[in-house]
Amino acid sequence: MPVVLDNPASVRRAAMDLLARREHGRMELSRKLRSRGAPTELIEPALDRLAEEGLLSEARYLESFVRMRANAGYGPLRIREELAQRGLPREAIEQTLRDSGFDWNAQLHEVWLRKFGELPGDQREKARQGRFLSYRGYSLEMIGRLLRGGSFD
Repeated sequence: MPVVLDNPASVRRAAMDLLARREHGRMELSRKLRSRGAPTELIEPALDRLAEEGLLSEARYLESFVRMRANAGYGPLRIREELAQRGLPREAIEQTLRDSGFDWNAQLHEVWLRKFGELPGDQREKARQGRFLSYRGYSLEMIGRLLRGGSFD
């Protein structure tokens, strides 16, 4: 039997259930609550209160998302774009990426080693590896340096 989200307490409970599973951004949480049938006039006050209580934090969400995606082998360009699509402010995204502490060059090298393990023998293979790494969110400069066998220092 589906839960009816027609009062502030039920909306808050549903939001807290979602936050208990993982961090959410405000827009994402609002969208999920709306999709479950909660009216907008009940969602916003509930989210405001959760934010005041420190239970809903965009900063924690950003840090968690960056860590999760970087650990999955994605680069800063892809992570930046995914966060922007989720409606988070560009300045906050940039700051979080800077403060993340990830060595993106080392991350790129690790992803490349796992997937390919050796420098490309011809242009076709070089292009294939480059496309894969680009799709993963690494800059063309970083990819070019790696595929030329250059140093990351």
